[in-house]
Amino acid sequence: MPQVALIQLLQIAWLLSGLFVHLLVCYGGKLKIRKFYYVLAHDMHQRNKGMDVRPRMQWPTKKLSEEIEGWLRASGLTKSPHVRGVIAPHAGYSYSGRAAAYAFGNIDPTNITRVFLLGPSHHHYTPKCALSTATVYKTPIGDLPIDLEVIEELKASGKLELMDIIVDEAEHSMEMHLPYLAKVFEGHQVKVVPILVGALKAESEAMYGQFLAKYVDDPQNFFSVSSDFCHWGSRFKYMHYDKKHGAIHKSIEALDRMGMDIIETGNPDAFKQYLSEFNNTICGRHPISVFLHMLRNCPINIKINFLRYEQSSQCKTTRDSSVSYASAAAKVVIISPNDSDTAEMQSSSYIDILRPPPQTQHPPL
Repeated sequence: MPQVALIQLLQIAWLLSGLFVHLLVCYGGKLKIRKFYYVLAHDMHQRNKGMDVRPRMQWPTKKLSEEIEGWLRASGLTKSPHVRGVIAPHAGYSYSGRAAAYAFGNIDPTNITRVFLLGPSHHHYTPKCALSTATVYKTPIGDLPIDLEVIEELKASGKLELMDIIVDEAEHSMEMHLPYLAKVFEGHQVKVVPILVGALKAESEAMYGQFLAKYVDDPQNFFSVSSDFCHWGSRFKYMHYDKKHGAIHKSIEALDRMGMDIIETGNPDAFKQYLSEFNNTICGRHPISVFLHMLRNCPINIKINFLRYEQSSQCKTTRDSSVSYASAAAKVVIISPNDSDTAEMQSSSYIDILRPPPQTQHPPL
């Protein structure tokens, strides 16, 4: 009897552990459970010496290098020393790898020594920006050392927090930019400054943008902003559809391009209003907003231009879903006084032309 009871007790414990794992998977978004999960995972996870090396993504080195080289060639872009930053997607390369080339293909690595990474947080909630605690990011193409001096400088400001290495490893938004950066800067000495951008309020976006603007002045600094665009479909809980554009995927594109046009004006207030009125599911909206505030507070004239737009699939019915990918380059431009006045008028006018979203219309089944 004691042996039977012990076996039953072990079976119950096993079932309870399975239930706990199920709760973690289903409700891991709850802050308390998530924190406990990170502690549990931290104990179980095999660490490199010093717990400061972010392991490389799993991908055949030769295949990945050849794919990236092919996409960069196919983009047909000319590298420019005046490009100070890019906005690029972060989905799997089979979906967004080609689109990303239209951002990274603009980079002239000759004089750049530091790349700031601005990526959204998909799994970890924070109302602030967070710094990596790693010392190096490993990629299949090459390692990218962290600029520890700048990390300490940013940390000393008290405005940014530190993210746990578990959070860093789980986040893909900056990770998917790393192989492209390793390829573009192959043969050059460059360090990275990873900044995880949390769920910021509007005033925090402005504060971080103003704080980081000083780094834009230095031509040796570069900025890689990570964002996908519209996530459409029932699984994303977003199904905005304006029938006047025709097919659903055309409506999605029109919505995305409205946002892209506003981003190109450099006006973070207009972009914020656009997001408020249309709720477009742009996952990198906070990094983009911070970047727009950085450019607004920088004395250098820098213009964002979108060069590529793609969708993972073309939605035609409510059973479909898709994610949009857009790539842009932020380039230094010389503007005459008259052109500057015109640009400011165009930027301000976007707030006036934004219209409320049409009443919800149901796509065809």
